Amino acid sequence: MKIQMFAIIVLLINLNFGCKSKNSLPQSHFSENMKLEYIGVAAENEGMHVWGSSPVIDKDGKVHLFAAQWSTATQKNFNGWYKDCEIGHYVSDHPEGPFKYVGVAVEDKDGLFNSPHNPTVNYIDGKYVLCFIVNENDKLKTQRIVMYVADDLNDTWRPAKGAEADGTILRKPTDSTKWNYKAILGVSNPSLIKYKGKYLMYHKSVIPREKRGGAYTYGVAVADKLEGPYEIHAEKVTPPNLALEDAFAYTANDSVFMFSRDFGSTFGNNGGGILWRSADGFTFPKENAKRGYEDLAHYLGKETLEKGTAHRGKKDGHLERAQVLLIDGVPAYLYLATGVQVKESYGSSSHVFKISFK
Repeated sequence: MKIQMFAIIVLLINLNFGCKSKNSLPQSHFSENMKLEYIGVAAENEGMHVWGSSPVIDKDGKVHLFAAQWSTATQKNFNGWYKDCEIGHYVSDHPEGPFKYVGVAVEDKDGLFNSPHNPTVNYIDGKYVLCFIVNENDKLKTQRIVMYVADDLNDTWRPAKGAEADGTILRKPTDSTKWNYKAILGVSNPSLIKYKGKYLMYHKSVIPREKRGGAYTYGVAVADKLEGPYEIHAEKVTPPNLALEDAFAYTANDSVFMFSRDFGSTFGNNGGGILWRSADGFTFPKENAKRGYEDLAHYLGKETLEKGTAHRGKKDGHLERAQVLLIDGVPAYLYLATGVQVKESYGSSSHVFKISFK
């Protein structure tokens, strides 16, 4: 009997030390060991551009995508994104699709609430939260961020309690001590997380350069409550002279990670992306960044895309607007947008990749 008891104790000790939980893994695990497997098209719509797809799982286990979309017929170029855009709603029984188009989640109201674009959706504190950008009368310098909140995914969205009447939660700051006080194109492209009891809204601003042009940079706004108000942190969170675009932040293993487009070709061509890691959510050092994904040609082959139409970018298939679906707190799927389309009468589309770890 004593021998049997001793054997059981030894077995339990071995199990305890041999099986690492997700929280005990080193911080670098969720970046250095990540692998991507191309699955296929996630969302597309005939006669429409579909740009970026942000996923969330509902209480019944269905996967919903919220995507920017506009007609391919309204503009001869890709400029419909800031002139004629709306947010579409797609749903599937599985993260890999197929996704069915449900309808318009946020309509284009023109004027002062113009062209809702670049949505990102979260489920935080029992609420669904949809953030996106709008502009005023097609003027990019007026870009601002809107936050909607809902108890379900039936598109019964309402403005956040701490926002302006129309849901505007963040504008270009009027405080000269803020890093983006002189931003050229307002504030845009939000990504929201809850981290260590605070709510962090990452956002992009283009800062004037000394000679000409602008630096594509990210900062963060902080709130004590999910629905705000949000206060812009004084300093930028990404390094100077390292251009990025379309960042998506998420938490794993007590760190903050962020996918972005490699806009400045820092780690490869600008058709791919960067995976960033931060220990505190307020600084994303270059030494903790690495190549996160490649362009679409890397996964499908150049010969496949050469047959298609490049609605935006080149036929290598620039991948932008990274959005991650986490399952049980672990990144499981990555959704990316591209301007290359191989099907007739379809515009840009969203693609899905399965994430695994070595």
